[in-house]
Amino acid sequence: MLAEIYDVARRAYRFNHLREGRRAIVFMLRAALNWNELRELYQFFHENEVRAELYARNPYMIEQATRAFFYAGSTVGSRIRLIQAHYAFLEEKLNAERFIHLGLDGIHELWRSPEDDIEWRAYLKFEPGQRKEGLLSVIMDVDGVHLYQIIFWLDLRDGEPVLVIGAMQGPNTDDAQDFVREMTKRAHRFRTKNLILFITQVVARALGVRHIFAVSNAGYYANNHVRRDRKLKTDFGAFWEEVGGHLTEDHRFYELPLTLHRKTIEEIPTRKRAVYRRRFRMLDEIDAEVMHHMQGILN
Repeated sequence: MLAEIYDVARRAYRFNHLREGRRAIVFMLRAALNWNELRELYQFFHENEVRAELYARNPYMIEQATRAFFYAGSTVGSRIRLIQAHYAFLEEKLNAERFIHLGLDGIHELWRSPEDDIEWRAYLKFEPGQRKEGLLSVIMDVDGVHLYQIIFWLDLRDGEPVLVIGAMQGPNTDDAQDFVREMTKRAHRFRTKNLILFITQVVARALGVRHIFAVSNAGYYANNHVRRDRKLKTDFGAFWEEVGGHLTEDHRFYELPLTLHRKTIEEIPTRKRAVYRRRFRMLDEIDAEVMHHMQGILN
């Protein structure tokens, strides 16, 4: 047991780095205290060869289970069940090679803009730096710079597969507002954060997911979205409601629609109809391309 915990710590943290060295020590203490529960997760990843290979190359599953990640109030037991459900779902959907590739840091492209003056694309990837909020991400890049990403995990609720969004993040650049504004113009005035959600909705439908949930302000695992004066730096709930979401009985989560709501052409002012037609055509093309790539990823 101690040897296994040390091995995970060695792979997940840099011992010669002061801050990470302290985190490694804290992790080892937590893991030792919770090993009776963590043993279940360890055994899950050693039930077959493909899971064992992923576990040997991804050091984070046990570490994630010991930390207060994913959503507020999660416990070691709930995080273990969440991690198991996510990887069991992917294992059922993917062949062994893709399962391991996606469980590490492999990139599966979903969409690429036809514009030839920039490289604008969206893809699936596990981002180790975003493991606090989830186990997989839909990422949108422009010339290698993150524009938006949605971090999520796959789960089962009442026996049905669901996708749960742990966080949505925008660009972390000095010119973030100008960056978003420019890309919104290129998307026929369709906001890029709506576009990343649209792509995630297509991914969910391709996976056969029945429901999409998103962590609310109350459910966010940390308080770094709250300023010192207790006002929100990022209001998750406002956006989820804007796109048609509603709070569930568990106020830590919103439920979001599986498809984007579109205005009918009659609802759109005449002067804007040409822009909306181009936008709808773009969305239809993206939907088809993402679905095509997802079918290529799935068994």
